[in-house]
Amino acid sequence: MPASNSLPEDFSQNNQLPIRIVSPNFGHVSPEARANYGPTHRLRYYFLLFVLEGCTQYGIDGETIEVGKHELLFCLPHQIQQVSFALHENNYYKLGFDDQCLSRLPRQYSFLLNPINQQKIRFSPLAANRLQAIFDMLQGLLTASNTEPELILAHLNSLLTEINVAYLAGEHKPADDRLAKYIGFKVFVENNLTDHPAIKDIAQELALSTDSLYQLVKHYSGLSPKEFVTNRLILEARRRLYYGERTSVKELAFELGFNDPDYFSRLFKKVTGRTVAEFFQDLS
Repeated sequence: MPASNSLPEDFSQNNQLPIRIVSPNFGHVSPEARANYGPTHRLRYYFLLFVLEGCTQYGIDGETIEVGKHELLFCLPHQIQQVSFALHENNYYKLGFDDQCLSRLPRQYSFLLNPINQQKIRFSPLAANRLQAIFDMLQGLLTASNTEPELILAHLNSLLTEINVAYLAGEHKPADDRLAKYIGFKVFVENNLTDHPAIKDIAQELALSTDSLYQLVKHYSGLSPKEFVTNRLILEARRRLYYGERTSVKELAFELGFNDPDYFSRLFKKVTGRTVAEFFQDLS
């Protein structure tokens, strides 16, 4: 049974690390393997797309994101990805890796929790050149399946550090503690999502007043803590519906921790503008 956050079996280009890199002339999976997943699938690993020239579009959780020159898209495990196959006209790198790789790196990268709620990062020409050089090195290392993992991990650490710095470029030192608290909020919500944690309990867990938590979450997400938790629950409902995990409304409500399916249905429509039945119909 594969781990929930794991690279698909036989996708890795190294015999000791779950990692794969793809560029216009390197690393493509066979058409047969690609057909097994289809253009839409739930990610089980971290995915990066860095565009050097040209542009493309990717669908993430039902939203279309355009990625252009010197821009990087990152996607996280459990997101629903709608893949564009128009990349053959671009110069790009794609990279997939999972938690096993992250566990062997020397630090954490806050961008992988996406605290600022943006999945696309634009790089200056100088930073883009550095990023390209690291991708080039990683591709060279992954041309041989027996490359020492330490060499790969060293360059993966450099790559993720560059991305992390660019992601947080708009944040300043005085906000570091606040950002750490916000990341803590997001982690707590993820770990306790279907328990529907009370806002006062989350604030207590983070050693904040409810007013301070409100200001913090509003600053980074534009939402109140309650709105954030509600939107995250409905996003999970949409993911399960979209990916074909289609149970009845009642069963879905109970899976997500709602005791009242009618309340869940009303909340779903309030957030998405559609009923669950209409969402089903759109997917048919």
